Amino acid sequence: MIITISGLPGSGKTTVAKKLSKKLNYEFISVGDLKGQFAKEKGMTIDEFMRKCSPEEVHQKVDDYQKNIGKTKKEFIIEGWLAYHFIPNSFKIFLDVQDEVSAERVFKDQREDEKKCDTREEVKKMLEERLKISDEQFYKCYGIRFLKKSNYDLVIDTTKISPNEVLEKILYEIKNV
Repeated sequence: MIITISGLPGSGKTTVAKKLSKKLNYEFISVGDLKGQFAKEKGMTIDEFMRKCSPEEVHQKVDDYQKNIGKTKKEFIIEGWLAYHFIPNSFKIFLDVQDEVSAERVFKDQREDEKKCDTREEVKKMLEERLKISDEQFYKCYGIRFLKKSNYDLVIDTTKISPNEVLEKILYEIKNV
């Protein structure tokens, strides 16, 4: 089985994907890590990379990678906003979270490939801008809206539940697929 996990920043995508991959003994792939790697190669943060480069440049390498792996491997978990689109034969999960909780989680666990924020409010604004830019680029490039929940087989609001509770919900659903 191929499982794609998408969702809002701070919803627990990476944490849950790693736990799920360990539980199922599946390979874990992070699209965010791939983008971060490409941004670092250009001496930029992810946000600078997304603002300064063309949508085609930002997404081409990562998108091609996702398409290819979806055709060549049978059992893995990939965490990324558009993974569901590029790997249509996957079980598609979206993790949702309220804005304030999202900002708090991201503030506490800031990535080295992102601009350092000094307050939760800065994080919230940065995330809003990132979602807006990404949504516009995805629509321009592919004609899709990744935040549209009907794109997914399973949607879980992680605002008030732990990663282990999210994991249990996913395991329950995939055993019935």
